[in-house]
Amino acid sequence: MIKPTIVVSKCLGFEPCRYNGGMQNDEFVKKLHNYVDFIAVCPEVEIGLTTPRDPIRIVQKKGSICLVQPKTGIDVSKSMYEFSNEFLTSLSDVDGFILKSRSPSCGVKDVKIYPSEEKGGGSSKGKGFFAAVAQEKFPHLAIEDEGRLKDFKIREHFLTKIFILSEFRDINKRKSLKELVDFHSRNKLLFMAYSQKYLKILGNVLGNNDKKSKEEVFKLYEEGLQGLLARSPRYTSNINVLMKAMGFFSDKLSHNEKGFILDTIEKYRTGNVPFSVPLYVIKSNVVRFNEERLLDQSFFNPYPQELVEMRDSGKLVH
Repeated sequence: MIKPTIVVSKCLGFEPCRYNGGMQNDEFVKKLHNYVDFIAVCPEVEIGLTTPRDPIRIVQKKGSICLVQPKTGIDVSKSMYEFSNEFLTSLSDVDGFILKSRSPSCGVKDVKIYPSEEKGGGSSKGKGFFAAVAQEKFPHLAIEDEGRLKDFKIREHFLTKIFILSEFRDINKRKSLKELVDFHSRNKLLFMAYSQKYLKILGNVLGNNDKKSKEEVFKLYEEGLQGLLARSPRYTSNINVLMKAMGFFSDKLSHNEKGFILDTIEKYRTGNVPFSVPLYVIKSNVVRFNEERLLDQSFFNPYPQELVEMRDSGKLVH
């Protein structure tokens, strides 16, 4: 697999640069080290704030939001915007972001926005300054915080997206139509789970009935792929693809074996087990019966096996 390039908040295990001089060792980020190339950044340090430092916060001022350091009265909004734009514009070949949750610079959502610099008063929720610019510049990439990535569904979608996008990016550099057709073929079941609508669009792009140039084919395919990966698959779509895959070998199963597989899929449908459980069951039978039409399908391994986790924040979600 091609290594995705991920921008990550430097305080997530790379450097003790939080406002209190600390560092958060995140297990998921640590596990990713062997499988992705990280670009670590701390926007607050980059704009000249010290470590440790007086906390900064987002406040509302005259109808707009500002990034201020209440204790000193310093407004760092302009410098944060300028750094964020310069840094993010300089990036090339990036596939996703893992940012620090609730941070006034890096928080993807649930960042407190205060009505004033004074203590007290209610707060609303929003994005950190750096994260907001990242989402504006890279609307089609996987951008999450380390807290949300503890959730099964969010983590599976994030991993799938960064590895699929990085592989396409690699093929796109060479503009090889043969490689693109192979890529589409290997991902057909996965794309079917994500969106049958976009799967059809991508197929039509590859069909190229209008005799478009190679560059235009890749551009249209990229746009379709971005649309396809915009949202995680519905659990009903995952089940449909599991059942389709099962159809390749169902006639070779005993009555009890078939019942066990269907029961496992039902447990996933009711939220009692994560998606990886019925996926493993189907995959084991693909290997058992040597179903060559399925063995290379990314649906069963969209990202390295070692990154599959059976734990989350305590809630299984569809």
